[in-house]
Amino acid sequence: MTKPFTLQPLIDLTQHQNESATRKLGQLNQLQQSAQQKLDTLMEYRKDYQNRLQEATLGGMDPAQLRNFQHFINKLDEAINHQRKVVEQSKISTQIGRTEFDTTQRKLKSFDALQQRHFEAQKKIAEKAEQKMLDEHTGRMAAYKMNNPGNQTK
Repeated sequence: MTKPFTLQPLIDLTQHQNESATRKLGQLNQLQQSAQQKLDTLMEYRKDYQNRLQEATLGGMDPAQLRNFQHFINKLDEAINHQRKVVEQSKISTQIGRTEFDTTQRKLKSFDALQQRHFEAQKKIAEKAEQKMLDEHTGRMAAYKMNNPGNQTK
C-alpha cells in the first residue's frame, strides 16, 4: 500500500496562493496599463492645447484669454505630474505582485519535485513488493514441483 504524500495540504495551499497571486498580478497589470493610458491621454491633450495656444497667440488674443490658456495648461501640468506619480506607484505595485507570483511559482515547482520523488519512491517500493511476491510464488512452485514430481505437466 502506498503512503499518501504528507505535503499535499501545503501543495493545495500554495496552489491557492498561486491562483490568488495570478489574479492579483493580472489586476495590477490592468491598473498599470490604465494609469499609463490616462497619462498618455493627458499628455496628448496638453500637447494639443499647447498647439492651440500657439495658434491663438499668432492670431492675436487678449490678455484674459492668454491667462485662461496658461492657467488651464498649468492645471494640465499638475494633473500630468500627479498621474506620473500614480503610474510610478502602479509600476511598483505591479513589480511587487510579480515577485509574489514568482515566489508562489517557485514553491509550486519545489513541491511538485518533492511530490514526484515521493511517487517514484512509492512506485519502487510497490515494484519491490510485487517482485518479492513473484519470487516467493516462483519459489513455492519450484518447491512444490520438487516434492511432487508426478504432478508436472508436459
